[in-house]
Amino acid sequence: MELEKSRPERPAGGEGCLVVVIRVPVRIVVLVLVVPVRTVWDALVVAGRFLNGTVFRPAGRALLWVGRAVFVWPFVGLWRYVLVPLGRFLVRLGTVLVVLPALAVHRCVLTPLGHAAVWVYARVLTPFGHVLAAAGAGIGTGLYWTARILLVLPALAVWCWFLAPAGRALGVLAREAGAALGHAWRVAGYVSLTVGRALGTLLRRVFVEPVRWVYRSVLTPVGHAVRDAVLRPAAGAARAVGRAGREALDAARASVRQARADVRRMLLGAPRKPQVAHRREPTGAEARTLGSSTTALTKD
Repeated sequence: MELEKSRPERPAGGEGCLVVVIRVPVRIVVLVLVVPVRTVWDALVVAGRFLNGTVFRPAGRALLWVGRAVFVWPFVGLWRYVLVPLGRFLVRLGTVLVVLPALAVHRCVLTPLGHAAVWVYARVLTPFGHVLAAAGAGIGTGLYWTARILLVLPALAVWCWFLAPAGRALGVLAREAGAALGHAWRVAGYVSLTVGRALGTLLRRVFVEPVRWVYRSVLTPVGHAVRDAVLRPAAGAARAVGRAGREALDAARASVRQARADVRRMLLGAPRKPQVAHRREPTGAEARTLGSSTTALTKD
């Protein structure tokens, strides 16, 4: 074990005596604690190296050989000597039993059959389809002209000669009827306005103006006379009676209060008069002291 070389110490003159005094005991204690730990660690390293070279590596090689012999080599032999030949045999057997017959069937059966389907389509189905299309076109044309002659042309004739003139006539009739109805509605409005104004004038002259004249010429003077001759004197008398009643009530309240005070005086005696405390005038010394205190407070 090699001890690490310590770095050269700086002179103690620049650090002070207190630092040197603290540093030396601390380093001694650390050295005492670290040296056993480092010794044990070095011993463990040497023992580990020895065990690795003499025990662990040979044991690992033996286990690796045993693993290959037990797991790898049997599977390699099974794959190389059993599965690969079996797969090749199955491929050859499938080629002989499936692929070659399928190729033969395709060449000898399906290809000629396909050519025969194309020949039938080109030589039989296509001409037959053309014939059907021509027949269908002729039938469609005949049906079109039949429907046009039997349905469309009569409908157009009925529309042009009957429905359109009748519609125009009905339109003119409806327009004239609407115009007449609007004119009659406006005339009825003018008539109702005239009748209303006439009825209003008649009602005003028959009912409103006579009632207004009676109110102004008869009822208003009678009301003023009743107010001046009856209502105002009655209101003055009522106010006088009320005033007299209030005065009587005030006199009665004063009499009751006086009687209550007399009874209290008879039972409890006359109340004591409050004594007024006479203020004592300060003497000369007290006046001077008070004046100095007031002056000081004023300055503050």
